[in-house]
Amino acid sequence: MSEHSSPLLTEADHQLIRRAVFGAIALVSQADPGFFATFKESMAGSRALQEAPEEVRALFAEGGFPAPRTGSPEEVRAEVLADLKRVMQVLRAKAPGQARGFRQVVLAAADRVAAAAGGVAAEEQAVIEEIRRALDTGIAGEPSTGDAAADAPRAEPGD
Repeated sequence: MSEHSSPLLTEADHQLIRRAVFGAIALVSQADPGFFATFKESMAGSRALQEAPEEVRALFAEGGFPAPRTGSPEEVRAEVLADLKRVMQVLRAKAPGQARGFRQVVLAAADRVAAAAGGVAAEEQAVIEEIRRALDTGIAGEPSTGDAAADAPRAEPGD
């Protein structure tokens, strides 16, 4: 485990994080398919992850590449979005200092993937918005918090 990774995160948490990160990149890439576009987009996503701050990179750097999702496009999309929501729940509970950075890195990677092959298609932008909503969903289904609320301290019970 990296020195920047929370000791509270389990190997299962890291697997979930990797699956969610690579799933989000794949969703954006598949939104506007094409062989050469997919290659360019994969490289752009990889570069974005490599350039992430060390404390965020540590969340998904350990372990292998997750197996690609199987199922219908709708099933895969639903699973990836559910994984992103769950990652945010896990990070807010176990590594709250890394939640915002994770969100920023995933969105930056999604943006770079979308722009890698001739600009951002409407389908790619729609997927990025779905990813953004999933990342912004609060713990236990709370409504979207957006950037400002993510930075605000949470009140503890009894405060």
